[in-house]
Amino acid sequence: MPDILVLYYSRGGSVARLARQIARGIGEVDGMQARLRTLPPVAPVTTVAAPPEPEDGAPYVEPHDLADCAGLLLGSPTRFGNMAAPVKHFLDTLGAEWASGTLVGKPAGVFTSTATLHGGQESTLLTMLVPLLHHGCVIAGIPFTEPALSTTRSGGTPYGASHVAGGDDHPEPTEEEALLARALGRRVAVLARKLQA
Repeated sequence: MPDILVLYYSRGGSVARLARQIARGIGEVDGMQARLRTLPPVAPVTTVAAPPEPEDGAPYVEPHDLADCAGLLLGSPTRFGNMAAPVKHFLDTLGAEWASGTLVGKPAGVFTSTATLHGGQESTLLTMLVPLLHHGCVIAGIPFTEPALSTTRSGGTPYGASHVAGGDDHPEPTEEEALLARALGRRVAVLARKLQA
């Protein structure tokens, strides 16, 4: 069964919970399944290597995950209107995959979480899309035919799924945020199935 890679970095748990909603949406498409993977943290000076596997949650991504996937959903918390350093660091290491065309023609989408409503969700999503365009991905967003996109009072954009954690860093998506995350997962899975046909 083809896998859609749901790859993310999550520090407070919000992006991880959004990833699980996206995975649920992927699972709603016949013949498709999600492969959850995460990214290790980075630091200016590495004093201790990251463990080979995280203590909890999804395993770390490996090169074959990108090669094997039928589509990609990439998630990051917002850092000053941009993706977090671990996601950017990972993308910066994909020169060989770019040169060999590993992701060319595969559908891709993005997702994020912020502490505030105006914390840079859309700019983060857009900057995450740029490297995926360079890799030749077929970009998928959330169309306004999804009713929750017009009614949400928190996260959710046409550029990708999102969550507003708030000042108390509440990691659980709202009902509308979860609906939109599942819609994005379904959309990428359906596109992947059509492109493989």
